[in-house]
Amino acid sequence: MRQWQQSPRKKARIEIIPMIDVMMFLLVFFVLISVNVIPALGIKTQQPNSSQTQNLKTPDKQVVVTLGREGLIQLDGQAVELARLVSAIKAKATASEHIAVIVNSDKGAEVQTLVDVMDAIKAAGLGKVALAARERK
Repeated sequence: MRQWQQSPRKKARIEIIPMIDVMMFLLVFFVLISVNVIPALGIKTQQPNSSQTQNLKTPDKQVVVTLGREGLIQLDGQAVELARLVSAIKAKATASEHIAVIVNSDKGAEVQTLVDVMDAIKAAGLGKVALAARERK
């Protein structure tokens, strides 16, 4: 009786390279999704458009005052009342630093709120004030 040689059974192998590729893809996917899911600091605003925009380059310490709809005022992402705005701005810098204030206003913000904030900043002697706007295309 003739017996055929049985070929040795191959052991199953786990291919590691495709598994690494899949894991890297998942890592990148979740990182990109988590960056977009986390809300930004402060309130979302739609800045007004202007044809005369320019970059603000100053060595001074910069603080951002955000004006939202319905009179909401924030200083660097933290809600603040108009009465405490100037003291909060001055607390952001040391005595030797000069402060540049950037007013980031929403299109729908009340003009009176903008005027009140500008008056408070100018009355406190904080001379460098800039309005944030998008370039009109």
